Amino acid sequence: MEAIRWDGKALELIDQRVLPTEERWLRLEHVDDVAGAIRDMVVRGAPAIGITAAYGLVLAERNGVARADASERLLAARPTAVNLRWALERMADIADLEAEAKAIHAEDIELNRAIGRHGAPLLEGKVITICNTGSLATGGHGTALGMVRSALEAGKRLHLYALETRPYLQGARLTTFECIKDNIPCTLITDSMAGALLQKGDIQAVVVGCDRVAANGDTANKIGTYALSVLAKHHGVPVYVGMPTSTLDRRCPTGADIVIEQRNPDEVTHLKGVQIAPDGTPVWNPAFDVTPAELISGWVTEHGVWKTPFPSE
Repeated sequence: MEAIRWDGKALELIDQRVLPTEERWLRLEHVDDVAGAIRDMVVRGAPAIGITAAYGLVLAERNGVARADASERLLAARPTAVNLRWALERMADIADLEAEAKAIHAEDIELNRAIGRHGAPLLEGKVITICNTGSLATGGHGTALGMVRSALEAGKRLHLYALETRPYLQGARLTTFECIKDNIPCTLITDSMAGALLQKGDIQAVVVGCDRVAANGDTANKIGTYALSVLAKHHGVPVYVGMPTSTLDRRCPTGADIVIEQRNPDEVTHLKGVQIAPDGTPVWNPAFDVTPAELISGWVTEHGVWKTPFPSE
């Protein structure tokens, strides 16, 4: 699968807001359209956001928008995913923006493959995941879901349990969509079923992605990851994070320093446009939570499986 296309003139993104019932591609030709697509979740997943932002700078240059101004617009779209800042900083002093954006895109696919190779030996039997960490969230193949893909390609027998991932339902809408498309054995469960499933005693691992990892290993990922990791720890099940090293923020000492994005209350009070809570209901809707490093068994990078303390730069 692919979620991002560049034809030399415009950026095309699959609109993840309408999946799985509709496969609609949007064509973007201005940096403000790209920033809006990032902000409004047309594209999501830290690596995919970074790639999209890189192409956004290309469009900005072609439309006469100053690079610094364009970077500010893009950076403001989503504050938690560090790949966004990483990509913009990498592009800051580059003469040929298009070539660099294409390189970022291609490199992401290769490093996802490397994460898959390093992560595949860790997986066996039944595995739980949360949110979407596959081709839709990256340049291709995926991080945590890429590990599952690679394990299956290596001939392992795996079955993936995908948490629905309320309130935005990335697991229900996107992960199952990818699994069905690519013949990955998968069962959908609600978020509240994870504990009961782990209690059965036949889950071998939890695999998750990350949007920002602090220098000490504290990991920000989709809301619900912390609760899933606590449950896994209680039941003696290892938790592995698929982590491109571009997601490691060495300038961020601990998880307490990670800015957590707050989303629109309507995502909680409405489901597919249908109101499910009374008018005026107060809502707390953080997009991410932080899992302490001590709950994580390993960070699977393109360079291998890391433990804390992480290798120096």
